[in-house]
Amino acid sequence: MSWNWKSHGLPFLPGYSFQDVTKTAFHRPQTLGYKNGYALPRRPTIGIGQSPLLSAQLRLQELNQLPLQEHEASYDAYDISQCEDFIPAYVVLDKKVLRFYAYFTEDVLYSPEEHYRVRSVVIYYFLEDDTMCVIEPTVENSGIPQGKRIKRQRLPKNEFGEYYTWTDLNVAMDMEVYGVKYHIVDCDAFTKEFLASEGIILNVPEPMPSDPYITDRTKPVPSFTTPSEYDRVKQFLTMDRKVLRFSGLWDDSESLFGDTRPVTIHYYLVDDTVEVREVHEPNSGRDPFPILMRRQRLPKKSKAHISNFPTCVLEVSKDEVEEYYSPQDFQLGQKISMLGRHFLLCDCDDFTKQYYQRHYPDMELRPVEPTRQEPQPADKKKLQVPPYNGFGTLEDSLQNCLSLVPTPPKKNVIKQLENHNKILRYRAKLESPIEADEDRTFVLSYYLANDMISIYEKSSRNSGFIGGKFLEKMRIPKPDSSTESPQFYSPTDFAIGATVEVFGHRFVLTDADRYVLTYLESIQSQVPTETLDSLRRRFGLGTDTTEKHGEDAVVEPSSLN
Repeated sequence: MSWNWKSHGLPFLPGYSFQDVTKTAFHRPQTLGYKNGYALPRRPTIGIGQSPLLSAQLRLQELNQLPLQEHEASYDAYDISQCEDFIPAYVVLDKKVLRFYAYFTEDVLYSPEEHYRVRSVVIYYFLEDDTMCVIEPTVENSGIPQGKRIKRQRLPKNEFGEYYTWTDLNVAMDMEVYGVKYHIVDCDAFTKEFLASEGIILNVPEPMPSDPYITDRTKPVPSFTTPSEYDRVKQFLTMDRKVLRFSGLWDDSESLFGDTRPVTIHYYLVDDTVEVREVHEPNSGRDPFPILMRRQRLPKKSKAHISNFPTCVLEVSKDEVEEYYSPQDFQLGQKISMLGRHFLLCDCDDFTKQYYQRHYPDMELRPVEPTRQEPQPADKKKLQVPPYNGFGTLEDSLQNCLSLVPTPPKKNVIKQLENHNKILRYRAKLESPIEADEDRTFVLSYYLANDMISIYEKSSRNSGFIGGKFLEKMRIPKPDSSTESPQFYSPTDFAIGATVEVFGHRFVLTDADRYVLTYLESIQSQVPTETLDSLRRRFGLGTDTTEKHGEDAVVEPSSLN
């Protein structure tokens, strides 16, 4: 049983009410429900043994007092063609915008020329969702940030949360938005037609007021002197973004490694400034720095006292310049000197030709074929090779003098392939005043692949000398040759009985392989006769014999082993 304070007659006051300890449902009952897409009130369900809330009891009493009327359904015939298709408002009003022309005034402080400005705006009202935006048309060279002033949104009408609608807008009225008061003066034809169709009477349109500063600028400036015909303001307004374009050649042949380079010359008519840009050619080897001379007014003629002016420290001002370059100074086919550089004008674009035909009809515009002069090769100084210092081979040391990063000396690959494993071997004795050296026997090997020589000493028992490698494989220069241009030993110098000097040691050739004679006879035209005769006598052949030992000759086993 739940405690009911009302059934016991207790007042509903603090201290007289008690909490029902048997209550288990503490949720807030829902009194609304949806049926067929419509929100309808519904009676809360009360479980068995539960007492309804006081608010629920009151609602139940109100619902019971409502008259219950039953409506009879009628089944009369009707015309289906009279029912029109339902079209939502956002579809009907899509892309339909009301446009109003307005202006607002802006105060200007601390200016003796103007006290306020008149800035015109266009107000767009989107009928689709009752949003508005304010856009100020951009005026060229105004110096004022213009464009979209208020993005598309619902604009507040007052502090009570109301918003502007199309019924609040009319011509010749003020609309205050975010502290700025816009005065609407007119609207377009679609806006007039729409408002008239809705029964709104438009006010009489007003003219757009003119800005006082612009009005004052149109008036001539009062002066007591004869005004100059040259007006800078007129030049700025009429010649803005108009540029004369010339193509020419820069003659830089007087400098070191200089030549003629193609350039583009721009003459800006708005302020009589000149800019020179270098034309970058692919694979030219030059850094792509386009601007050769920055945009500036170039002096053509300076005053007499300018010779003592420190131009390297200070810029030349108008007081030091008597005349600047003008468009009539740029003529095709002629050279022009600007800041110490000489340029040849070769051609110009179509706008430049039309400008000269209109303003300077007497000037002839004949394009010139650009002829570039090839740079003259500089006199190359003969490379002086320093003397050999004795470290490494002569060829390796020479590579350090030819480049910063030395590379290995080039080898005759064909010679190495043809003479691979071809060795000429000789037996030699050491010519020495020491008696112990008389019995020492050496084998001198000459490698035809790379013209190197190695010496090997044969071991002999109880001689006191250790046999083995006596000289590593290397090229040996002749003793009478210089270090700068050495002459090395070749097979033509090795005759039987000849002396070979190797780093202070003198060797006498006493014998040779049979292959040595066969090889030298194959190149008989390049070998001295004395060398061949000595070898023939060694092998028991006459010096006047005509026997030839070719490649098919049988080579006897070496007797030097």
